[in-house]
This record gives sequence, C-alpha cells and structure tokens, in this order.
Amino acid sequence: MREPLPPSVSSSTDHVTTVAPRCALPGTPLQQAAAGLDACVHCGFCLQACPTYVNLEDENDSPRGRLVLMRRLLDGDIALADEGVAQHFDRCLGCRACETACPSGVPYGELLEATRATMLPVRGIPRVAQLVLTVFRYHVLLRAALAGARAVRATGLPRLLARLLPRRLAFPFAMLAASAPGPWRRRIMAPRAPAAADVAHAKNTEVAAPLAPVVTLLEGCVMSGLFRHVNDATVHVLAYHGYRSCATPGQRCCGALHAHAGDLEGARALARENIAAFERTAADLIVVNAAGCGAMLKQYGHLLHDDPAWSARAEALSARTRDVSELLASCGVRMGTTPIGLRVTHDPPCHQMHAQRVVRPPMAVLEAVPGLDLVPLEDADQCCGSAGIYNLVEPATSDAVLAPKLARIADTHAQIVATGNPGCHMQIGAGLLMSGSGVTVAHPIELLAASYPDRGRPLPAVP
Repeated sequence: MREPLPPSVSSSTDHVTTVAPRCALPGTPLQQAAAGLDACVHCGFCLQACPTYVNLEDENDSPRGRLVLMRRLLDGDIALADEGVAQHFDRCLGCRACETACPSGVPYGELLEATRATMLPVRGIPRVAQLVLTVFRYHVLLRAALAGARAVRATGLPRLLARLLPRRLAFPFAMLAASAPGPWRRRIMAPRAPAAADVAHAKNTEVAAPLAPVVTLLEGCVMSGLFRHVNDATVHVLAYHGYRSCATPGQRCCGALHAHAGDLEGARALARENIAAFERTAADLIVVNAAGCGAMLKQYGHLLHDDPAWSARAEALSARTRDVSELLASCGVRMGTTPIGLRVTHDPPCHQMHAQRVVRPPMAVLEAVPGLDLVPLEDADQCCGSAGIYNLVEPATSDAVLAPKLARIADTHAQIVATGNPGCHMQIGAGLLMSGSGVTVAHPIELLAASYPDRGRPLPAVP
C-alpha cells in the first residue's frame, strides 16, 4: 500500500497553500457521501455500542475502524478489491447503534451503504444474497416464494427439521417455524361477550368514524406473506382508535435489503414504485408495523435526493410515514379491556430504536395491555444478529451476536418476547426454538389487539 498523497505546496515563499488530497474514487457513492466522514472525532463512544466490536474484539470491526477504512479507500491507500478490508464491511450488521451513541452525528448508516455500493461493481454480491435480492425485486417471484413458504410452514415440517438438521441447515427452517402465530393466541383469543366499556367505545367510534383520519398500511413483503395475523391485528387496533384504513394497490418491497447490500439502484427502483402507489391513495398517513421497512420509507428522501423528478415526492412520502406505535402514542393508546396474564419482555428492533429513534411508543403500547407482567431486558439496545439477510451471508457472526441476546431473555423468565420487526421476530424465535426454550415471540400490536373487543370480526375498510 502506498503512502497517502502529500498536500500540494505553492511556489510562493510567502505562504503555503494546502489543498485536499486527490480523491481516488471520484463520482462514486462513497465520494458523494464523504462529508459525513469529517464529523467523526474518533472519540470511541461507538465501540461498546457496536455488536461486532463487542463480540469480535477487533477495532477494524467497529464503526470507528470502518470509518478509517472508508477514508483510506477514498485516498487510494486501499484497493476496492482488497478482500481482507471488505470483510470488515461485510461483518457490519448495519444496526446503527453507533449513531445513537455518537456525539458528533456521524451518518454511519448512509456511509456504510455508500461504501458497499462503491465496492459492489468490483466485488459483486454473494450468490445467496443475489438470489434473495432478485426474488424481492420482482413481485411475482416474491409472492410465489412466500406462498410456498406458508405451505411448508402449514405442514409443521419446519419445526421438526429445526430439531433434526445440522444447525446451519436447520436455522432457516427454525425461522420459518417462528413466524407462525404464537400458541398463546389460542388461549387469549377465545370468543367472549363484550364488556360494557367495549359497547360504549364501539358507539363512540361509530359516531366519530366519518371524521376520522384515513390511514393506509404498508403491507410489507414478509409481513403480508408470513405475518398476516400481525397486519390484521394492526388494522383492528387502528380501527379501535378511530382510524379508517384504505388499501394501497401496487405496493412493492420497500428496498431496504437492496440498500443495505449496496444495490442502491435496485432500492431506488422499488422506492419509485412505492411512491407512485402511495400517491394514488386517499390516506393521510402511511402506517408501518415493520421497523426496518419504516426506517427505509423515512429515508426515501435521502435515497432519491439527487433525482430531480422524485426527490420532492420521496420527501413527501417520508413525512407521511409513521411506525404504528409512534402513531398510537401520539393520539394516546387506549387501554385494553381483557387482562392478558403473561410475563413479557420487550426487545426493540435496531431500526426502530436507532434509525427511527422511536423508543418510548412501543412500551406505551405494551403498557396499555391489562394484566401483562412487563420485565426489562438487559442490553435491549444490542442487536439480535438478524439484520435483513445478514444471518444467511454471515452466519457465524450472526450466531455470536444472537447468543448473548438469548441469554438475557432467559434471565427475564418471560413467556413472550415482544418485538416489532419480522427479521428480529424470526431470528430470536429461531434461536429460542433451537435452544429448546419454551419462550415465543410476538409483535406488541398483537398483544394489544388481543385485549380489545370484537377480535374475530372483520373490520370495514375505506373504499
């Protein structure tokens, strides 16, 4: 590796003029995002917040270390094809916990995506990741894949195979098994006669309905394919709070997986389809119940900031997007009427806590469920190791990050882990299943919906 380029010096004896070193990667996404590097003061506050640094104990696998590597790539000290350096970027979960810890406001998530996008033409994408991204890019393939997954899940085979196969083969089956509605629902969701409070609320909602705000749900790829019960619960809870829901045809994958992998063009193409689809709705707000998808929609403005035809439209969509817990907390979460006697701990998804900075609202949702025994989870701000498709392409590091999370959950003696992201749900659920634990995972909105009346009745939507 060559030494960094020296500053240019003028021939005048009166003064020395220092200019910026020549950029080795002009016009690349990393060069365009390089201003973010200047904010880092190398204080090290990010180190203990970073799950890969904590578990691997290598500063090259810390945010501060990766920022140094980014700078050296820009200066030309490191080649884009250097696999040893690339491995440190591959190992990053993109959880963005470092952004919460950083006192200088370094936009690490944007820099990571820009670095991966800059390296992509040279390194390509691993085959497993390429297959997944292709399926998620094309709606017909995605629908077929998720329909097949539901069919396999219905047989009960995934749960059996998760116990019989070697770990690396078993884990995807355990994830699929973990996506099924939890067994706790059979007890909680039994039909019951409405209480007087339920009847009174139904009358009030009926009167207010014509004036209620209209919302539309981001149905989501995995959410609509494997977690329809959560989408149904979300619509029910929104209706109970007086919101009217309308459908949005033409929705696509949010593009988060593509952006995280460095495929920014794939992410932008999906973003444009979603923007166009949501512009056609009558909804005032777009509600999201998957943390990673919500973070992505809120970043559409940045993703398309240099596209004159779409930048303003992307910003408008981002401004209309709300995490479901964020929306409910803003209007005041209504207390449930049916006690649910379960011991529950909450694991906040990284892209809810660190990317969206939505921290308190999910707890407000859970606190509105009567009878829950809510217990705190130690190190809840640490990633579970899911990170989109990270657990498929970096399984060893993913396992290392998941292990302490499972240990902390066991310490709570909880019956249910509540979390608001499908990737986290399946990652933690798979780990619990394979460890022989009887703990299951649920979305906070499921628990709240279970405490409300008319849980089995379909709710009307806005035409």
